[in-house]
Amino acid sequence: MPSSASRQLNEGAAPYRGDPLPNVPEDLVIPNVLNLNFEEREWVPQAPNVWFRPLVLSVSQGYFVNLLRVQQSGILSRHRHSGPVHATTLRGMWHYLEHDWWATEGSHAYEPPGDIHTLEVPDDVEEMITLFHVTGAYIYVDPEGNPVGVEDVFSKLKNARAHYESVGLGANYADQFIR
Repeated sequence: MPSSASRQLNEGAAPYRGDPLPNVPEDLVIPNVLNLNFEEREWVPQAPNVWFRPLVLSVSQGYFVNLLRVQQSGILSRHRHSGPVHATTLRGMWHYLEHDWWATEGSHAYEPPGDIHTLEVPDDVEEMITLFHVTGAYIYVDPEGNPVGVEDVFSKLKNARAHYESVGLGANYADQFIR
């Protein structure tokens, strides 16, 4: 009996003709995401010299995907993850004080749930841009691990809506990223 993959190859280039499945959201395609020269209004301020550019805000599954842009050296944050994080460094470099590895341009890092670390951008890096896929929340902590703040898909969405409203794009500009 032929495999399902070989049967599909023999069918040729035929699109699916059945009814769509219920409650499936629309695809989301953002062109030129690696260009990194987005319009400045699309970058949402997060802290002084730190911005994020949302790509997916999954309120239904509790994750977000964004580009993080940092234009300062030093400590960015100390945090714990409630879920897994994937990070692909597109420009510059960064590391965690608690680990001996460096996230350099073109590298990918996996960070497990429960990991606590302190993100630092070195002095010789003018700009760091990293694509982060964050499931769950960042729980910001002090050096002893006591919680001092939380960031998740809902706070990202709230901040994006407020920023886009303030720069003339309208709060609903953020809605295109919601899934």
